[in-house]
Amino acid sequence: MTKSSMRGIFLSIVLISSIAMLITIPETVFADEVEVTSIALEETTIIEVTNNSNEDVNTIRIWLGADTTFKSFKTENGWVGEKTPQGVIIFTSSDVIKPGDSVKFGVKTDKVKPGINWKALDDKDKQMKTGKVLPKDLPIVTKNPETPSQQNVEDNQTPDIQEAMTSDSTFRIIPKEPNVGSSIRVTGDQFGASQNFDFYIDSEKIGSFVTDENGHFMTTMQIPDDQKAERVDFMIKNEEGDEKKISLRIGEPNDRIAESDNIKLTIQGIPNVIHRGDFLEIFGTGQPGGAITGEITNPDGEIINARTAEINSKGDWELEPIIIPLDTPFGKYSATITDGREDKVKQWSVESDKVILITPTKLKYDAGEIMTFNGTALKNTQVEFIVEDPLGKEIYSDIIETDDSGFVQFDFPTTQTTLEGTYTVIASQGSDKEFIFAGVGQLPSIPVNLEFDQLNYKAGDIAEIALTGKASEIISLLVINPSDNPIGDAESITLQPDGRGTYFLDLEGYASGVYTAVISKGSAQSTEIFTVGLQTGSGEIEVNTTKIDYIPGDSILILGDANPNVLLTITLTDSDGNDVKIKETFSDKNGKISESSFRIPSEATPGMWNINVKSGSNFANIEIDVLAVSTEGMIISTSEGLEVPGIGETINIDILGAAQTVSIEIIAEDGEIIDELEFPASAQGEIHQPWIIPKDTEPGTYTIKAEDAFNSAETTFVVE
Repeated sequence: MTKSSMRGIFLSIVLISSIAMLITIPETVFADEVEVTSIALEETTIIEVTNNSNEDVNTIRIWLGADTTFKSFKTENGWVGEKTPQGVIIFTSSDVIKPGDSVKFGVKTDKVKPGINWKALDDKDKQMKTGKVLPKDLPIVTKNPETPSQQNVEDNQTPDIQEAMTSDSTFRIIPKEPNVGSSIRVTGDQFGASQNFDFYIDSEKIGSFVTDENGHFMTTMQIPDDQKAERVDFMIKNEEGDEKKISLRIGEPNDRIAESDNIKLTIQGIPNVIHRGDFLEIFGTGQPGGAITGEITNPDGEIINARTAEINSKGDWELEPIIIPLDTPFGKYSATITDGREDKVKQWSVESDKVILITPTKLKYDAGEIMTFNGTALKNTQVEFIVEDPLGKEIYSDIIETDDSGFVQFDFPTTQTTLEGTYTVIASQGSDKEFIFAGVGQLPSIPVNLEFDQLNYKAGDIAEIALTGKASEIISLLVINPSDNPIGDAESITLQPDGRGTYFLDLEGYASGVYTAVISKGSAQSTEIFTVGLQTGSGEIEVNTTKIDYIPGDSILILGDANPNVLLTITLTDSDGNDVKIKETFSDKNGKISESSFRIPSEATPGMWNINVKSGSNFANIEIDVLAVSTEGMIISTSEGLEVPGIGETINIDILGAAQTVSIEIIAEDGEIIDELEFPASAQGEIHQPWIIPKDTEPGTYTIKAEDAFNSAETTFVVE
C-alpha cells in the first residue's frame, strides 16, 4: 500500500472519530452555564458573573466597542484587575468562581450604558464561554411612607438579628505556605457586619478582629515562634462557638529574617514622570511572609488598577509588570501600597513627549505564537524595528512605513524552539528610539542595556554611555580591551528612579583598537562595541553579498576586506535612489568586514538596489536585485542564519504571499523528509523563521517545500 493511501485511510479514521466525538460530547461541559448580566446607571455599570457550570472560572476578560473606553473599575475583595494597552480589562483571583458562585465587578465608561463583550476562562486559560451583555436600567426604588418611630417595630415582632457566620462565609491565608514565626494576612468575606471574631491555630487563640459594615475583614496575625512546623487548622470562631477553618502546613523558619531586622514598607519603580506606552516594574520591601495590596488611582481618584503580591522571606515584593495604555489620560496619578499596618503612596504625572508610542498586544506569548506590536509614530515615515533575544543578540529586523494616521504594526513570528525569556524590540524613527519588551514563555522584565553616543572616539575623549534597566538598581560596567582582557575593575552604577542613567567613560590612555563594554546585573548582561583611534580611508575596499537576488524581508550579509581597523560607512539605497539604512561599522584587526544588520524591508519596491561601502575617499558598490512579490502565489527563500551557542548553525526561512497556516517539509537529496514544520502566516502573509540544522546533517543540497491551503512553493539550500 502506498504512503498516500495510508495517509488517506488515517485521515478518514480521524474524521470519523472527530464526528463521533462531536456527537457524543455531553452538553454539560461548558455550554451556557456561565451567565453574565449587568445593570447600569449613566456611565457606571455593574456586571455579575454566575458560574452554573461544573468547572471553576479563573479569569474574566471584558472589552468595549472601538468607540468606547473604560475610565475605571472596581472589584470584589480577593479579585484584582488590569487594563491592557488594547483596552481589555482582565479580572483574576486565586479564589476562582466555583460552580454555583457568582462575582460582581463595577466599571465606569466614557459613554452611557455600553454593550460589554466578555469571555470566561478556566485555570488553563481555556475559553469556557464568550458573549456580549447589554446592561439593564437599575430597578426603581420605591420609598416606604414615613411612620412614627414607635411604629417601627410592630407588636409581637422583633428586628432580624444578622447571623455572624453562614455557609457563604469564607476566609483565606496569605501566603498559602506560611512559616513558623512569620506574619500572615487573613482576609474574609460574607461574615456578619461589625461582628467580633477570634482567630485560632488549632486550639490556641492568637488574635481577634472585627468585620466592617459589609462583613469583610483583612487583618495581620503572627504565627508563634514556638509553633511546630506541621499541618494545622486555622480557625475563625464567634462568641457562640461557630467556626470556619482552613487546613494548611506551616513550614520551618528557613531564611526567616529576625524580628529585630524590621524591614520598612517601601515602593520603587515609579518615576516622577511616566509616558503612554511605558513599561513599569513596581517593587519594594516589607515584612517577610506578609503580603501587599496595590491600587492605582487616576486624576479623578478612581481606581484603575488593583493587584496583590506576596512578600518573600527576604522582605522583597514585586507586582506583575504594567504597560501604561496608549489611551491613558494625562494628569496626576497615585499608587497606594498597603501591608495592612501601614500605607505608602507614590504620585506621578502622565505626560507626552514621545514620538514613538508602540506596545505589544500582550506581555506574555507562548512559543510558536506571532508577537504583535502596534501603535503610532510620525505619519508616512519609515520605522526600523530590531528584535533582540534574551541574550541581547539581534535576531531580526524590518523597516515599515507608517500610514496617513501614523499607525504601524510589526509582527515577529516565534517557533516551538524559540528561547524563553524577555525579547526587546527597538523601534527607531530618525533620532527617536524606543525600547519595547515582551516575554516568550514568561512575563518580561526590563533587561540591562547600554548605548554609546558614537562608534569611534579619539584617545583622551569622554565617551557618553546611556544606560537602561530596572528602576534604582545597581549595575556593573566592565570594559574589555582589544586583547580581550578587562581594563581595571568593574564600575558600580546606580540607575535613576526611571531606570535610566548616564555614565561618562574617560578614554585617557586607551590605545587604538576595538573595545567591548559589558554591563551586567546578576546573570543578565548586555554588550556594546566601541572603537578608539580608528581612521577612514587608506586602502582599497572589496565587498560582496552571499547572493544577488533578494525578496522583501530577506536579510543581507555583507562580507569583504579592507585595511585593518578602518572606519566604514555602509549605505543601502533602494531602486528609487532613497537611502533606506545608513550604518557606521569597521574592519577588524585582520581587515575583515562582516555586517549582518541590513535587511530588505517587507514593503520594498522591486528593482536594482545598491549597497555602498565607503571609508574616506575609498568606496565599493554592490548591486542587488530585489524581486517583486506576486500578488498571487507564494515565494520562499533562505539565507544564512546565526550560530546558536550549544545548539548549532541555523538558516532563515522566509515566505511571502502565504495564507493561514503553512506546512513546511525539509527534504534530503534521497527524498527523505528530515523535518516537518508548521507556522501561521502574519496578517501580511509573511513567515520569517530560523531553522536549526541538525548536527548530524550530511553535506549536500536540501529542498524546502511550503504549502498552504491555496498555493505551494519550494527552494533549495546547501549544507557544506
